[in-house]
Amino acid sequence: MIEQLSWKVGGQQGEGVESTDRIFSTALNRLGYYLYGYRHFSSRIKGGHTNNKIRISTKPMRAISDDLDILVAFDQETIDLNAHELRKGGVVVADAKFNPVLPEGIDARLFPVPITAIAEELGTALFKNMAASGASWALLGLPLEVFNKAVEEEFGRKGPAVVEKNLEAVKRAADFVIELAGGPLEDFKLAEADGKQKLFIIGNDAIGLGAIAAGCRFMPAYPITPASEIMEYLIKRLPKFGGTVIQTEDEIAAVTMAIGANYGGVRALTASAGPGLSLMMEAIGLAGMTETPVVIVDTQRGGPSTGLPTKQEQSDLNALVYGTHGEIPKIVIAPSTVEECFYDTIEAFNLAEKFQCPVIIMTDLQLSLGKQSSELLDYNKIVIDRGNLVTDVPALEDGKLFKRYEFTENGISPRVLPGEKGGLHHVTGVEHDETGRPSESPINRQKMMDKRLSKLKNLKLANAIVADAPHDNADLLIIGMGSTGGTIDEARARLEKDGITSNHATVRLIHPFPAEEVAAQIAKAKKVVVVENNATGQLADQIKLHVGHDKIVSMLKYDGTPFLPSEIHNYCKGLK
Repeated sequence: MIEQLSWKVGGQQGEGVESTDRIFSTALNRLGYYLYGYRHFSSRIKGGHTNNKIRISTKPMRAISDDLDILVAFDQETIDLNAHELRKGGVVVADAKFNPVLPEGIDARLFPVPITAIAEELGTALFKNMAASGASWALLGLPLEVFNKAVEEEFGRKGPAVVEKNLEAVKRAADFVIELAGGPLEDFKLAEADGKQKLFIIGNDAIGLGAIAAGCRFMPAYPITPASEIMEYLIKRLPKFGGTVIQTEDEIAAVTMAIGANYGGVRALTASAGPGLSLMMEAIGLAGMTETPVVIVDTQRGGPSTGLPTKQEQSDLNALVYGTHGEIPKIVIAPSTVEECFYDTIEAFNLAEKFQCPVIIMTDLQLSLGKQSSELLDYNKIVIDRGNLVTDVPALEDGKLFKRYEFTENGISPRVLPGEKGGLHHVTGVEHDETGRPSESPINRQKMMDKRLSKLKNLKLANAIVADAPHDNADLLIIGMGSTGGTIDEARARLEKDGITSNHATVRLIHPFPAEEVAAQIAKAKKVVVVENNATGQLADQIKLHVGHDKIVSMLKYDGTPFLPSEIHNYCKGLK
């Protein structure tokens, strides 16, 4: 028996690749396996090659596999583009309709199955998705009743007739491939999973769930890949909690609506990607000047401009840290797992209200859209902190205004919601005095700037970085952010076998930068490798700026694909 296996399905976009993967992985999740998925898709509605890859394991992991065990192909292009990933003795389950052929030099077993023919015999080619996934399920020798249950739940809303035909497609394809192969493949038989219940979600859904748990009740947003799933998640669920989602005309409207809602006391967020964040920058400055809390999600993708809207990149860091004109306090946090996406979203709302400033949650496409297993979330960890929100304003003399922007020792002024008795004050985007009245006084200007910028001096996050540092004098410290953490850990395990010791740090607080924590980790290593999906080493530059070490080398990848464990392993091994 084997402990893990990788499976991929590919075809033309709009052909049902997504549903094929969804049923297959849902059934595996029901059995208790750990899963990690990656979607390769085009930036169009229909047409163009697309594939979904799932890694299946009896143990937790958070990385795409280097190779491939089973490829399910709806067309020859899928075989031509993906066969190079197949390990020796791998398997291709292909639709017999296109007379599949393995490329020269590929050592794999080809099983042509009449996937389309089976579907058409049952009334429509739409059933071919279930025939394809059912055939590969059968080869693994897994219990068919679990798979059938997932099919029933997927298509139950369409009525019993549709369910029965999908189940029949599964059975016919499974029977055919088992006869063709002579039974389930013994060398692909997975060891039994732990059977524990797990979540299987994408980062965007975890962010949406986290927003609800944080008390968010309003989301204005404009659709954009790869952020749209947050809006789609909340459209379905936020009304059940008395909230609403509005699709705005653009990202400028979205962020200003979110700022207005937060000013009114309603926790709100918006979500976008790099192009949308560019449009939001002036309004983010407004939130900083008016000290209005707001939470914004940036799901990074390939840029600049339209760039690669459906591909992986981590190139917005500089924009998020430096993008606004003028100087304002802001917080940028970067979750690295789906669990962190949930908990960090709750923390983002707390930080925004505690420090009365914009908080940006920085994810990347792989974390946002890559579906992965997660332990069940602990709702007992949820804490709501609304900061210095005054609900009982002391009586003021006639004509006096509330000092909304009062100079305080920690830089955080008392905040009131509109309508609070005694809380009348001005709100304006120009420089202002303690009551919000416009002021161009040089003395006031300097005091206000110092007040706003001093707020974050008191920001301390217990998990600003996550470090795994077993060695006091490691050969390497590998630093990453976002979705790279699991890949780095897998590469480190291989380095240990090569006799190369390594520590790992994932930076989760991007701004203000956790210099002391990072410096402590750098001091424990001979050389530092910073792994990031961009062309200019933006995270490495932050480390150099705030820590100032000459040990740093950058490992950069900006071709639109995530890092593989073998790539990090080989690069780091070459540094020895």
